[in-house]
Amino acid sequence: MAMLARDGVNLYYEVHGEGPVILLTHGYSATSQMWRGQIEPLAKRYKLVIWDMRGHGRSDYPSDQSEYSEEKTVADMAALLDTVGAKQGIIGGLSLGGYMSLAFNATHPDRVKALLIIDTGPGYRKDEPREDWNKNALRTAERYEKEGLGQLSAASAERRTAQHRDASGLARAGRGMLTQKNARVIESLPGIKVPSLVIVGEKDTPFLAASDYMAAKIPGADKAVIPNAGHAANIDNPQAFNAALESFLKKLK
Repeated sequence: MAMLARDGVNLYYEVHGEGPVILLTHGYSATSQMWRGQIEPLAKRYKLVIWDMRGHGRSDYPSDQSEYSEEKTVADMAALLDTVGAKQGIIGGLSLGGYMSLAFNATHPDRVKALLIIDTGPGYRKDEPREDWNKNALRTAERYEKEGLGQLSAASAERRTAQHRDASGLARAGRGMLTQKNARVIESLPGIKVPSLVIVGEKDTPFLAASDYMAAKIPGADKAVIPNAGHAANIDNPQAFNAALESFLKKLK
């Protein structure tokens, strides 16, 4: 457990085990603690790095809205790899963390050994659906400002169990990190050159089609559907999730 200083913003992270680096990024409104069920199996053969994105969990919640963006998050991920001495890593995440992992690959393809894309989507090619997504993200940010953390009690498992100091960071992250600017990520899919695993819970209805799309567009991608699992596939059915993950990882050179 440690803190990484990033231009005045301190980021909480944990390192477990030794071996090739796996960097896992949580979803929006969740924290690094959503990966507790993956620490023991992965730390046997890998150096697992989990962290709290800015505005989340035990990381700082900067008051400047400009401190929250896709670009800042991708740079944070690169800095975490630097901190643990890794030129490359197996990069993955759930939901927003999966989207940021794709964005990381689009920005730093030389630093990615493989991708783990979990219960997420690649963004939108067309402006209209992206604008609808952004409107929803802004409404979510406004609810956090008005209602605080109360709405998390009815959320999916990775968010329901998350601990945050207050909702201010989540509101700013909603505006700056959950919103999307362009089609860069979705357009990057056919050019991905590393082994990739797309995972989705069988009951995660909003992300089933997106998972099919990514598995079809990413060259040579593997896909795993986790039974009896919703959006938090790794928490809802950890045994099946971990088995799918380890089966994929064993194939990597």
